[in-house]
Amino acid sequence: MIRSLSVAAVAGVAALTLVGCGSDDKAAPAGTDKVGGTVTVFAAASLTETFTELGKQFEAAHPGVKVVYSFAASSALAEQINQGAPADVFASAAPKNMRQVQDKGEVTGAPVTFVRNRLEIAVPKGNPGHITGLADFGKTEPKIALCAEQVPCGAAAKTVFDVAGVTPQPDTREADVKAVLTKVKLGEVDAALVYRTDVQSAGAQVAGIDFPEAAKAINDYPVAPLAHAPNPAAAAAFVDFVQSEQAKTVFAKAGFDAP
Repeated sequence: MIRSLSVAAVAGVAALTLVGCGSDDKAAPAGTDKVGGTVTVFAAASLTETFTELGKQFEAAHPGVKVVYSFAASSALAEQINQGAPADVFASAAPKNMRQVQDKGEVTGAPVTFVRNRLEIAVPKGNPGHITGLADFGKTEPKIALCAEQVPCGAAAKTVFDVAGVTPQPDTREADVKAVLTKVKLGEVDAALVYRTDVQSAGAQVAGIDFPEAAKAINDYPVAPLAHAPNPAAAAAFVDFVQSEQAKTVFAKAGFDAP
């Protein structure tokens, strides 16, 4: 029942989903205990695996509820929300992008930090580029992939390079962390900076290399229901759920830090 939507298409598809699901999918009125209908969640790309799993658990706990996701860079999602894309919940990989939405009056209540994450060097299986640390990102020989600086993983990367005194020489900058990870999986680059949760999710296809500067750029992930949520009851319930002990187990297994 869980579906992932592209950011560009989410406005139209989410609207059609909400209109076309029939009487059983109508949002429960705000202030009631009943949770039903469709809950549309805009979430950072690095949450893809964990939120997909949590969506299944949330649906099992609330029969009749459908969770629809749009996974992308937090900066892109914030822009979509501010432009009126219909969504119930926003989960960002950085407070900065949540503030973009807050400043436009699009958030209900105070966002809550539910997990933290940190960067790790990702290399293809076997480490063909012989990468040993962050200094290799300043060399011209290895092929390097980084996130665009306006997205959270790119902003975090800029911080660690500044701390390390390294000027990176990327061959490509990608729109979100999953696009960067794909470059590593396919062997198109020798190294990249992604979140350690992404390295873990890639399994045997990718190896991770820790580096000390990562501790200087830990990302807080805030979540909040949205002010113009089509389904406010389900939005509130989902935000509560991602803070539950059940959700904490899923996040810990994926490599996230507790807030």
